[in-house]
Amino acid sequence: MTLKSKSNKINTFLTLTLTSTLLCAGLYTNAEDKVRWKMQAAFGSNLPALGDTIPGVMDSLKEATDGRVIIKHYEPSKLVPTLNITDAVKSGKIEAGYTWLGYDQGKLPSSVLFASVPFGMEPWEYIGWWYEAGGKQLAEDIYHKINIHPVLCGMTGPETAGWFKKEINGLEDVKGLKMRFAGIGGQVMQDLGASVTVLPGGEIFQALEKGAIDATEFSLPAVDQKLGFNKVAKYNYFPGWHQPHAAFHLVVNKEEWDKTSSMDKAVINLACEASVTRDLARSEGIQGAAMAELESQGAISKRLPEPLLRELQKVSIKVLEAEASKDNDFKSVYEHQLSFSKDYKRWKEFGYLPRDF
Repeated sequence: MTLKSKSNKINTFLTLTLTSTLLCAGLYTNAEDKVRWKMQAAFGSNLPALGDTIPGVMDSLKEATDGRVIIKHYEPSKLVPTLNITDAVKSGKIEAGYTWLGYDQGKLPSSVLFASVPFGMEPWEYIGWWYEAGGKQLAEDIYHKINIHPVLCGMTGPETAGWFKKEINGLEDVKGLKMRFAGIGGQVMQDLGASVTVLPGGEIFQALEKGAIDATEFSLPAVDQKLGFNKVAKYNYFPGWHQPHAAFHLVVNKEEWDKTSSMDKAVINLACEASVTRDLARSEGIQGAAMAELESQGAISKRLPEPLLRELQKVSIKVLEAEASKDNDFKSVYEHQLSFSKDYKRWKEFGYLPRDF
């Protein structure tokens, strides 16, 4: 199946889901007000599960509302630099963006907690926290202060721990390593002696090829394969300790959101809820085949040694606690997540089969 046909299937799923939900809810009516937004994505639409789902959401919104809601999708860096999407949305330069909120960490420390947390929640736990336990409200409270309205609109499972040119057997192999890393995980690697830089996805291959970096984390095996990382770094390490899930958000200029009708807000929310489900299904469904193909091309899949994982966990907790001590919003969100995870752990232990069954 081609990427185009897969994208068409996603569009059909989202449109049917959205339209049927609107009809059942009695929300599908004519309205004079129209939504006309520009929306830049942080990830290319050629990247499976990472970037190919959001164009379908925009197409489905247009079709399901008979053209009343049109959010035009732009590829990365077409309007603004990828890492500056939320700044552009905040200022009104563009009305909306689709991004990983962890890129805002330098300006808004708590943002990374809404994106992914090292050794933190897995996808279904995060969704439970977001929709049922107050995570959504916390994100809105924090982002509204900077003139942005966040909507959870995508979700993938765990990433890889990264691509490395040399084997990683212990802490000594991390010291001095030049690596592309984002989020709290990058701070952890720095604390362990690595030299860390943040690069957009489109710049990573060249940096690896030229030796500017020795290793990189970025995304799922199927995504990393599209970007060709296996051609310049053959060791692919697991598990993705730094991102047990990855959450992606539609960020909307709050002034634009506030003047949008309640009906159209409901339409957008419903479309994004459908997208979270479809995105997670796609991300989980294609990784096994992607790993097999990568290995057939010479990639070597390895697990990080358990002693190193334990050390990464210890340092992660220290970094998270240090960030919480410096920022009240970070502290509030972090403690909220820990409280939810404590309650969820009992259900997980009793409700699910043991990992080694």
